[in-house]
Amino acid sequence: MLTRRNFIKSSALTTAGLLLLQHNSFASAGNKLNIGYISGIIGNELKGDWKDVLKKTVDFGFTEIELGKYLGDSASDFLKYCGQIGITPVAGGVPFANNPEELKKKLEDLSALGIKYAVVYWPWNGGGPFMLEDCKKSAGILNSMGEVCKSQGMELCWHNHDKEFATMEEGTPFEFLMNNTDKDLVKCELDVFWVQKGGANPLEILKKYEGRFRILHLKDMTGDDRRTFECVGSGIIDFLAILKEAQKQGIKHFMLEYDNVVDGMTCLKTSGQYLKSLTL
Repeated sequence: MLTRRNFIKSSALTTAGLLLLQHNSFASAGNKLNIGYISGIIGNELKGDWKDVLKKTVDFGFTEIELGKYLGDSASDFLKYCGQIGITPVAGGVPFANNPEELKKKLEDLSALGIKYAVVYWPWNGGGPFMLEDCKKSAGILNSMGEVCKSQGMELCWHNHDKEFATMEEGTPFEFLMNNTDKDLVKCELDVFWVQKGGANPLEILKKYEGRFRILHLKDMTGDDRRTFECVGSGIIDFLAILKEAQKQGIKHFMLEYDNVVDGMTCLKTSGQYLKSLTL
């Protein structure tokens, strides 16, 4: 019999369940990917009440963040707050230079945040186009940096853009860096948008260099002639195939990115919902 007491109890449980779903908008999604984001996608929002902003992203369902420095008063306080709300810093940027002492100092800063992947976002001394001599210099510096990172208990990744896929005297700069850096010291943070922008196929690149990727940067591409940034799930990139292959390879970190997006929070929410809706 549905008594008044049982009705109130049942209603309360239903309300609690709805609140739980609202708290984590990925709760009923179709896969178990750990989805994160690079902090720049909400750079404007983080200039305000950053604690509230981070908490909202966790409420959306995000579990990881990529950033180069702490927010607030200290690294320990920031890391403590991240632990309280359930988000983990996993990667952060380091400058591209053959300067071991400078690199060690930056790695200390990242280590204080619990970060395990040091990322070189532009592994070049110039702006391109890149030629064979540029590639030789960059590969040598990356190998040296990788040794320093390993000695400090961290792993080095380099981040691609589209210019690495332009042809040069022999092959492409991407091929050269992947073939001439130590696979045990230098990994890659593959940005699937820039791969496609450069004229290559992200899925084929993943398969060709299996084992070299630790993090995927995910942003979508518009279907018009501009071929510019779009929130994930609203463009033309085949994320289902890419994520299936990434999961098969054991890649564990997937970071949403979108430079200079107007409404980063909405882009994060809709992109995350799309990714978690995919059946892998």
